[in-house]
Amino acid sequence: MFHVGVPRRTARKRRSLALLTTGVLTLPVLAGCSSGDGGATAGTAPQDIAVTDRDLVAEGGTVDWAIDSVPATLNAFQADADSSTTRIAGALLPTLFPLDARGRPQLNPDYLESAKVVESEPRQVVLYRLNQRAVWSDGREIGAPDFVAQWRALSGTDSAFWTARNAGYDRIEKIERGADDLEVRVTFAKPYADWRSLFSPLYPKEVTGSPNAFNDGARTTLKATAGPFRLRGVDKKTGEVTLVRNPRWWGSPAKLHSLVFRAVAPQDRTEALAAGKVDVADVDAAAAHRIAQAADGKGVNGQPLAQGPGAATDPSAALRSWAMAHGSDAAEAAAAQAAREKSRAAAETYAAEQRGLSAYVVRKSLEPAYTQLALNGESGPLADDRVRRAVARALDRQELVDTVLRPLGLPARPLGSHLALAGQPAYKDSSDALGGQDTEEAQALLADAGWTPEGAVSASDGTKAGSEAGKKSGKEAEKKGTGAAGKTGGTDGKPGDGADRREPAPDDGLYIVGDDGKSGDGDPVGDATHVLAPAPAAAFHSSALLRQAGYLSESGTSEDVPSLASSQDKQPGGPAGAYAPAGTAAPAPGADGRRGPLGKDGKPLTLRFVQPSGPGSEPLRNVGDKISAMLESVGIRTEITKVSDESYFQDHIASGNYDLALYSWPATAYPATDDRPIFAKPVPATDGSLQVEQNYTRVGTDHIDQLFDQAVSELDEDAAQELVKQADARIWAAAGSIPLYQRPQLVAASRKLVNVGAFGFGAPRYQDVGFKAPQAAGAPANKKKYDERLR
Repeated sequence: MFHVGVPRRTARKRRSLALLTTGVLTLPVLAGCSSGDGGATAGTAPQDIAVTDRDLVAEGGTVDWAIDSVPATLNAFQADADSSTTRIAGALLPTLFPLDARGRPQLNPDYLESAKVVESEPRQVVLYRLNQRAVWSDGREIGAPDFVAQWRALSGTDSAFWTARNAGYDRIEKIERGADDLEVRVTFAKPYADWRSLFSPLYPKEVTGSPNAFNDGARTTLKATAGPFRLRGVDKKTGEVTLVRNPRWWGSPAKLHSLVFRAVAPQDRTEALAAGKVDVADVDAAAAHRIAQAADGKGVNGQPLAQGPGAATDPSAALRSWAMAHGSDAAEAAAAQAAREKSRAAAETYAAEQRGLSAYVVRKSLEPAYTQLALNGESGPLADDRVRRAVARALDRQELVDTVLRPLGLPARPLGSHLALAGQPAYKDSSDALGGQDTEEAQALLADAGWTPEGAVSASDGTKAGSEAGKKSGKEAEKKGTGAAGKTGGTDGKPGDGADRREPAPDDGLYIVGDDGKSGDGDPVGDATHVLAPAPAAAFHSSALLRQAGYLSESGTSEDVPSLASSQDKQPGGPAGAYAPAGTAAPAPGADGRRGPLGKDGKPLTLRFVQPSGPGSEPLRNVGDKISAMLESVGIRTEITKVSDESYFQDHIASGNYDLALYSWPATAYPATDDRPIFAKPVPATDGSLQVEQNYTRVGTDHIDQLFDQAVSELDEDAAQELVKQADARIWAAAGSIPLYQRPQLVAASRKLVNVGAFGFGAPRYQDVGFKAPQAAGAPANKKKYDERLR
């Protein structure tokens, strides 16, 4: 998959925002794609890497691997490190706990004999036992001095190191040599559950030992490496980073003689593959489809090519073209002949490209990243949580997933978590904390927020959208006894009067900034920040959602779940979710069965839907169009704004200049560390600005932050995972972002290559990548032995 306008940050702390702009096409299932390497559980896909035992991999050869660009730095902990940096570092430097195919960190025996928590009181102590053969490429043993230097560089105590903030290192109290040179003893000042995320990649002390070396010394070269390959050179003119076998590597030797990472822009990869310039490349669905068709030179079902120049010309059109080219009008004939010649040349070029593409196979899996719909809660209608929840309830997520994944033959299930992907230990579908698609409930929520068909054509008493309207509707609801939350303590304790409900605690309130105290007017005034005070009806609604979030997270605490739930908290015949207060009816449809636009005080309910405009962004826009149609069905209109790919992130997503947007986040094995900045409650800075970290929806709560803080300090893995699941339920209830689907991963690879392709979550074993060795006819591949070793 390709990314546009994405500022890359370091691994293991600030996760990179990945904007999905290609790879989502409605196509026939890709014929000619390779099959997976085993079964997959529901909602997951296996790796597809042509697993082959090392005994059946040829010695030698060079593989050209396409990357987006030559990395600006080889230091993965600097702010301008990108995916190319990560890819190259994986072949050169130690990763102590690489991820397996299910996204779980696994001890790497090439570098570690063991690593475990040996003490938890009074301080957490982790003891690393290093592989006694592990050495840097200059011959020096990997040891405690390397750990100490990296800790000091990344701890944040010395501002001379130009590094992106990296959580976990700031919790370390000291690092010392253990019983011998092979032991490294790390003592933490505060407990850190994600300790396995640290020291990967591990750099030599020559890189991290001083600010000058750290800041400038590792941008285009590395003084020492410790992987199956070593760095030969970086050539920015040719766009190549060349790696060769590391003669000091103590593990299984690399099968390839050299590995060249070649910069090829995403839009140029089909041409590069056809010309044989690269052997491995991430591609979009359009390129994958061409490769699949090129397998036998025909369409997916054996029919003549249905793509390319002239493919759509029917016999009658061809006859007319021939007649014009041989007609009596000389000028017309000349023009027709020139057009036919141009079409013939284009067809020949296309056919030649198809012949080149037939040397490749598409390997497919699910990428460790997910696409979400972001709802900006800073101002405007979406500052009202009822409107955000109505947007969520209007979406048919299954339809969106089917559009993206089913044509590719990949598992098509909506993602149920913001913090883990299906198959990971922390995964739990908590979407019921918000609720599934329900048009009536969505419209009832909008009506409760004051958005009605009548409001679109006439103003009432000048009450604006948001809290004032909510207060008014809440007071009316109280008078009518329709379930609006009453005052604290209630009156007579009868069912329905609010006695068994509670107003949301301050920690539960959504932090909304940049508006004028009225949640729906959309006109920010000054730099003031405010806490959205829910109206009585909305307060009850929020309380119900938070109780459901607590129930779904199985926290069982009185803070999460009141001792007695109102009957209005449970809707018969449907899942727990975001419901309007009892008695709130959805607007009736018109005579034609359709519901008209909604509004308030003459102002229509319209949301700005920002989309990238580049040629590779069309599939993303198709998904956006479907979402717009779904919202239209409940009376929400969208105003689609197309912006350049270059400005999409910086000028719109990061700056908050949008209402709705589609973008993706990479998944992680360490959600308590990596996901906290994405969902952290925004806080005002001393200069009056807002610190959002990476929470570009501007929606967060204190309770979510507290759950993350507890999880990152919980050394019991099961308890930590439960806290993460509780946090996810709360995130769903806040309705700041709606996960849609895990992204497809399509990789074009030479048919001769093995142990490479769509890795999914798993980390590549670069030493095993190579060309298939010649094999006697009928000789079986020893696949079982290799699978067992990978486990």
